[in-house]
Amino acid sequence: MSKPDVLKILQDAGLDVLTCIQCGTCSGSCPSGRYTSLNTRRIVRKAHKGGDILHDDKLWMCATCYNCQERCPRGIKIVDAILVIRTIAVHEGIMLPEHRDVSRLVLEYGHAVPINNATMEMREGLGLGSFPETVHKYPDALEDVKTLLRSCEFDKLVQE
Repeated sequence: MSKPDVLKILQDAGLDVLTCIQCGTCSGSCPSGRYTSLNTRRIVRKAHKGGDILHDDKLWMCATCYNCQERCPRGIKIVDAILVIRTIAVHEGIMLPEHRDVSRLVLEYGHAVPINNATMEMREGLGLGSFPETVHKYPDALEDVKTLLRSCEFDKLVQE
């Protein structure tokens, strides 16, 4: 399989990172960047220059809060571009082990964080029901979730 042209895919999706003026507003607006090595401006620049962005671990540190996108003076859809790049990476078999683990939990339980007894007790202490309005409360729906995930081949994407 040939290496995907990330810049062309972004442009085809209407996500033109070439208009970036490298002002740094995105990085300055990023709450994840305060606590991690994420530098949104560098991700955009790397995508612009055609660098190997797919293997960059920082790509996965974006919390998709949209602060950068809302504040970009050029109107670049930064988060949308990051999500497209992540999608390309996953289709290339590139995913952080932690994300792969969470994906497997979703496949098995219909949740990224399955509810345990401690969580149920905490929910009840807060006056909530033991389970949220999800497949935990409606276990018959879990098979539907699994069918949906298999139909879009999500299960194959998270295999190593």
